[in-house]
Amino acid sequence: MIEGADRGLLKRLRQNISTTVPADLEAGDVPGHVRELLADAIPAAVLVPVVIHDEPTVLLTERSSDLKHHAGQISFPGGRLEPGDDDAIAAALRETQEEVGLEPERVEIIGYLDKYLTITGYSVTPVIGFVTPGFELRLDKTEVRSTFEVPLSYLMNPENHKRERYQFNAASVYVYSIPFESHNIWGATAAMLVGLYRTVFHESN
Repeated sequence: MIEGADRGLLKRLRQNISTTVPADLEAGDVPGHVRELLADAIPAAVLVPVVIHDEPTVLLTERSSDLKHHAGQISFPGGRLEPGDDDAIAAALRETQEEVGLEPERVEIIGYLDKYLTITGYSVTPVIGFVTPGFELRLDKTEVRSTFEVPLSYLMNPENHKRERYQFNAASVYVYSIPFESHNIWGATAAMLVGLYRTVFHESN
């Protein structure tokens, strides 16, 4: 499946991504300005789709401008866990197929990152998957405006990770962004990618 690909970076992912389901978030795991969201956080999952080209890429979506939450933003495919989902993997694969038409059979699950609490009140489990190339996407235009791929090596380069200070209610907070071509990957998606980098390369905060 990965013949001819960047084996070094992919090997790091396989070796360092945890296969253990991440624990639920506790107050000490999140910044103070979002701790009040923990009690009512909605379980959700996203797929971080690493496409195994000769140069591996990460598939990202641009959200529809009509959505209630995260309209127009860059994100991973995913959403809330539904009653029929057995776990975060099932939810991530189902949402990915619904949003962009990527079939679960093309995804090899590698493991998880730590859960991430968004300011919109979702407790998100990032699921890492290796994706066999050659797929044809079918976008649900009510949710996804477009998709694009970013080289994994670019996303795993800390020189491309920007951190800016924002005002959130009464708190001053730092928000990550990763500019790429005409896109600005920021917020939760950028934070999860920075988390992926830190996990893979054993970097502390």
